[in-house]
Amino acid sequence: MKSVKHIFKVYYLIFPVIFFIVSSCGTSSTTDPIPNKYLVSSSLIGEYNKASLQTRANGLTGGVNNPSVTLFVNALLKHDIKAYKIIYKTKNTDGTEIQASGALIVPNTTDAIPMISQQHGTIRTDAQAPSNYQSSSEAYSIASIFGSNGYIIACPDYIGYGVSKNIEHPYEHRESLAQASLDMIRAASEFIANEKINWNKKLMITGYSQGGFATMSLQKKIEEQFPTEFNLVASSCGAGAYNKTQFMKDLMNNTTHGIAEYNQLYIWVTQTYNRVYGLNRLMNTYFKEPYAADIQAKGNNANVSVSINLAFLESFKKGVNDGTDTKFLEAVKDNDVFDWAPKTETQLYHGNADQQVFYNNSVTAEKAMKAKGGKVTLITTDGGTHGSTLSDYAIGTFSFFSGKK
Repeated sequence: MKSVKHIFKVYYLIFPVIFFIVSSCGTSSTTDPIPNKYLVSSSLIGEYNKASLQTRANGLTGGVNNPSVTLFVNALLKHDIKAYKIIYKTKNTDGTEIQASGALIVPNTTDAIPMISQQHGTIRTDAQAPSNYQSSSEAYSIASIFGSNGYIIACPDYIGYGVSKNIEHPYEHRESLAQASLDMIRAASEFIANEKINWNKKLMITGYSQGGFATMSLQKKIEEQFPTEFNLVASSCGAGAYNKTQFMKDLMNNTTHGIAEYNQLYIWVTQTYNRVYGLNRLMNTYFKEPYAADIQAKGNNANVSVSINLAFLESFKKGVNDGTDTKFLEAVKDNDVFDWAPKTETQLYHGNADQQVFYNNSVTAEKAMKAKGGKVTLITTDGGTHGSTLSDYAIGTFSFFSGKK
């Protein structure tokens, strides 16, 4: 018979093991969820059935009888959807943490479906921000209709809209557009996990105009800095200003359209780089009078209705052309996203009659990317303007992404 002392010795040896096993079994069924790193909050905007989405789809043709577009948008509708407002953590242009927002579109299906990150084009009012989900936003229209087809759609507002509307929007700034879009995807991923939505882990990214530039910036950031974080399977970029350095020189040295609305965008880019990169120059450093005073007072609402090369100051143009204005040139070059090698299959859409974002942006991007071994294809709309090429981009992107589901 074993001694009491021996029995207690065995007990003290096995008790911690038994306790660990029992504790582990008990913990496994009551494990607290992993805290969100990016997602701050989410709220349901609304639930929308296919009938209401059909009305939106009919409105996308703008009253123009285009049978192919009508057939396309109507064919997209398969599921009812829910729209959510997402608030998440991201970084401002100075690297400080801020909160941003966006819309998340989720179709009513239990199927395993991919996610699309859809970067919106230029907007001029907060009402157009995706998270406000008004009829003027891309999230309300085309993103929701795409979502109905069986995609989770993440639509970032960017910095300067939605919950961050009190911050000046850094228009066409590569890094902040990419960061805000990336962190929206991260927050959406956390929301999807919390709500047990059946995401098949495939990610596709797309956008047109400023959204095209934002998408290319996002793609470059993911591939070069976070290559294993997501299963990025496709990228579709429409009419983006990827070659900022050449585009700026083209604006300075060539006669352009003289369309005030377009010139406001070029002014906006100049002002953004002037501020974000700490140049902090007065507008009469860049522009002639009487345009400089108007721009200084009204910003990107100034009315400059001449070819933009006639509004730029001669000394400023000289500094850019001969390379002596190094600080401004460095700021512009920091926003180039055309000369690299995308690993993800990428499509570029552009009209060769685009007067707003010149076609050469996509031509030089395709050439530079292919020279580096990048997986890129340029689809050109012959005679397409910035507006008219949008339908070719939308139809082409849907076909492209459908093959990647």
